[in-house]
Amino acid sequence: MSTLKHQDTLYASPVGTISAFKFDESVVNVFPDMIQRSVPGYRAIISAIGLLAEQYAQEDSVCYDLGCSLGAATLSMRHHISVDNCKIVAVDSSEAMVKQLEENISQDGAEVDVECLCADIRDIAINNASVVVLNFTLQFIPIADRKKFLKTIYQGLLPGGILILSEKLKFDDVRQQQLQTDLHHLFKKSEGYSDLEISQKRSALENVLLAETFVTHQQRLTDVGFSSTEVWFQYFNFASMIALK
Repeated sequence: MSTLKHQDTLYASPVGTISAFKFDESVVNVFPDMIQRSVPGYRAIISAIGLLAEQYAQEDSVCYDLGCSLGAATLSMRHHISVDNCKIVAVDSSEAMVKQLEENISQDGAEVDVECLCADIRDIAINNASVVVLNFTLQFIPIADRKKFLKTIYQGLLPGGILILSEKLKFDDVRQQQLQTDLHHLFKKSEGYSDLEISQKRSALENVLLAETFVTHQQRLTDVGFSSTEVWFQYFNFASMIALK
């Protein structure tokens, strides 16, 4: 796999006017480094997505990676799915991401078929799905659109299917919110980010990444039909949930 390994220095120098964060070519070039150093437990989540796909992927079905970026979750699933006639549909709205994703897939040796699409995930028809992955994706969708979008996913899932939903969380308690934010910033500093980088990245993500509480996620998933939603992994204010149909 030829995923680029450039170091993330996008916010290392002072920026006069900080633009809203976009998954453009400059982000694509540093994304593997950025995500590993910004999201606590990211590697463990990606690894477990493969194990979950191994357990839940059904024969003659589709696994979806929605908001797939460079395909880390896609590749993890691809190397674990063993049932017959099960393909992966990987979708991202960033042309630069999808271009690099296609190259990564072409150089990967696994045999599971992957269809790469450049599209708004809200416009994708979900059909015959056994596994759907939203790995730090829902948080970038307008809150008003989330329930309808998740309902579409639920309706497209087969009986016994699962949704894997990873998100940055917020907390109702002010002290918890501050503690978890501080811990995340400490994590980023331990990964080599400066105070300037942390501050400027946070400003860029403001009003772009809209976090919600676990209770909000859980209730919404229940409302659209999922029978059970629980956190299976959490590292500070980053968590991954499994919702069962």
